Amino acid sequence: MVDAQCLGVGCYPWWSYTIMPFIAGIVGYLTNVVALEMTFGPLEYWGIKLFRLPNEPWGIIGWQGIIPTKARKMASICFDLMTTRLFNIKEVFSQLDPARFAAEMEDGLLLVLDKVITEMAMEYMPKVWSSLPEDVKTDVVITTDSETEVFLTQFMRDMQAHIDDVIDIKDMTVDACVKNKQLVVKIFKECGDKEFIFIRRSGFYFGFLFGCFQTLIWYFYDANWILPTAGFMVGWITNYLALKVIFRPLRPQVIIPGLWTLQGIFLKRQAQVSQTFARIICVEILHMKAIWDAIFEGPRSHNFFALLRAHTLVFLEELLAEISTVAITAMGSARYNEMKERMAQKILEELPNIIDHSYEYSQEALNMEEIISTKMEALPPEEFESVLHPAFQEDEMTLIMLGGLLGLLVGIVQLFTMFAD
Repeated sequence: MVDAQCLGVGCYPWWSYTIMPFIAGIVGYLTNVVALEMTFGPLEYWGIKLFRLPNEPWGIIGWQGIIPTKARKMASICFDLMTTRLFNIKEVFSQLDPARFAAEMEDGLLLVLDKVITEMAMEYMPKVWSSLPEDVKTDVVITTDSETEVFLTQFMRDMQAHIDDVIDIKDMTVDACVKNKQLVVKIFKECGDKEFIFIRRSGFYFGFLFGCFQTLIWYFYDANWILPTAGFMVGWITNYLALKVIFRPLRPQVIIPGLWTLQGIFLKRQAQVSQTFARIICVEILHMKAIWDAIFEGPRSHNFFALLRAHTLVFLEELLAEISTVAITAMGSARYNEMKERMAQKILEELPNIIDHSYEYSQEALNMEEIISTKMEALPPEEFESVLHPAFQEDEMTLIMLGGLLGLLVGIVQLFTMFAD
C-alpha cells in the first residue's frame, strides 16, 4: 500500500521537496560567498608549500587570495588606465605656481643655507670667515634671501618641464600596491562594494530558481546522480551569472521602452565608483609625501638630483660672489670648488627634510582627486569596466569551477542524508 504522505516516483515526504529550492538557494549563496572570500584572501599563502606554480593562488595544499597573488599584474592593468587616460603627471604638475612653491619652501631652505654656509666656512676657511667684516657677512645673508626665491622658482619650472624624467608614476603606484597587498584589495572592495553585495544575494536567488527546476525533475526521476549533478550546476551557474550580470551588457540595452533598460550593475554606478576610486588613490597613494618620496628614492631619482645639483651650483655661485675672491685667495680655486661641491651635496641631502613645507599648497594646487574622478566619469564603458573587472577575469573559471565543486559536495551530502534508502 502506497503511503498517502509520500510523493513522487521515490515516494519521499512532501517536506523534502519543499526544502529543495531553499537548499539550492543556500548552496548558491555559500558558493558565491566562498568565491569572493577566496578572491580577496588570505593576503599571504596559507597552507603547506609542497608545490606551487609562480603567480598562481593555489598550491597542492593551500591557497592565497587571487588579488593578493596577482597584485602587481592587477595593479598594472588598473594603473595603465589611470596613467594613459586619467592622469598626466606633466599636466598635473603644471598647475603648481613655481613662485608660490618657492614662497612655501623659502623659510625652510634659508635655515638650511644658514647652517650649511656657516659649517662649510668654518671647515674650509675658519680664520677668513671669522675675520670678515660684519657688513660682508650681512651682504651674504641679503643675497641668500633674495637669491633663494629665484633659485626655487627656476628649479621648479625646470622640474615641471622634465617631470617625466624624475618620476615614474606608474611604477610608484604599482609598487605601492605590491608592498601593501591590503591596499589593492581595498581598492577593489570599496569600488565594488555594491556589486559584491549583489553577488552574495544573487547566489541565493539564482540557486532558489534553479532549485525549483531541480525539485520538479526529482519528483519524476530520482536517479542517484541527479542531486550531485544539480548541486554542481547550481554552484557553477550562480557564480557564472553573478559575474556576468555585473559587467554585461556594457551599454544600456532597452528591453521594454520606458520601463526596462538592462546594463551591467557596475557600469550603472560609473559616477559613484569614479569618486570612490579617485578618493582612495589620492588618499592612499597619490598624496604629496608619497610623490616626493618616489622622486627622491624612485628609479629616476638620479635624474632629479642631477637637475637639483645643476641649479644648486649656479645658486651657490651667486650666493658666494661677495666672498669668492677672498675665499679663492685664502684656499685656492681647487679647494674653493671642493667647498662648493660639499655645500651643494649638503643642500641636496637636506631638501627631503624640508619638502614637507610645500605639501599643503601642492596638494591643493594639483587637485588630483577631482581630475581623476571627472575624467573617469567620462570614460566609455569599455574602458571603465577595466577598473574592477581584472579582479574577476584573473582565474574567473577557477572561481566558477570552485562554485560547481562546492555545489557537487552539497548535492552528495543531500543525497545520503535526506534520500538514502
